[in-house]
Amino acid sequence: MGAALARHYLAAGDRVVVIGRSRAKFEALVAASAHRSPSAPSRGEFIAADLSLVEDGRRVVSLLKETHERIDALVLAASFIRQRRQSTPEGHEASWSLFFLSKYLFVTRLADLLRVGDRPVIVNTAVPGARPGAIAFDDLEMVHGFTFKRSNAQQRRANELLGILATDQNPDLSYVTWGPARLVRSSLAGDLGPGMKIAAAVLGPLLGQRPDDAIQPIIDIIDTPTPGRAAYRGARKRPLTVGAQDDKDAARLAFAVEEIL
Repeated sequence: MGAALARHYLAAGDRVVVIGRSRAKFEALVAASAHRSPSAPSRGEFIAADLSLVEDGRRVVSLLKETHERIDALVLAASFIRQRRQSTPEGHEASWSLFFLSKYLFVTRLADLLRVGDRPVIVNTAVPGARPGAIAFDDLEMVHGFTFKRSNAQQRRANELLGILATDQNPDLSYVTWGPARLVRSSLAGDLGPGMKIAAAVLGPLLGQRPDDAIQPIIDIIDTPTPGRAAYRGARKRPLTVGAQDDKDAARLAFAVEEIL
């Protein structure tokens, strides 16, 4: 879906920065966009990075701040599914690092560039709806009792709390947690178990949306942002998860993350 969004906005005449691990894939999407807009190659930029590594995230943030005056839309869409606990070379739990630490870095360290924009928006592809108590504050890296379900719920909830931090800093910011309404026909990258492999290979082609169709709600969100926090599944707005300790939990999460960043 990230590639489909990049193609759309390059074809629309925007400047697009893609952060990822494959320059070949980036060049292919730029070439596809050039068929609709010949100037697309001059407006596309690729930054090579493994966003499960905090150091790579820091490097990308520094580069963006050095080379760009503002950011109008920040789409957080990196994905790599791990059903088992794995550690990065930096010693962090890999899913937590990719799905939250990298996003935290981008949202907080790029806040000044987003503040400059007229209608800044962040679309965080973290499926909304995790329960309020999903975060293991005493074991954020899930050294003990890791399961895919627990890990996924914690990441989702943490990204909802990140929206509180982001919009507190910038009331003009639109911060949306978004998940597709149904399966999407895309490569399901990751360390997948048999069940997920079968679903991706069989159900995806049969029932899944094309990425170009799946991203239409995201395009609408980016093009007509509304300040504040919101959550969507596809084009349908969903209620935000509300807990009695939301503000305190957001501050507690920020304190814990800043300690390691």
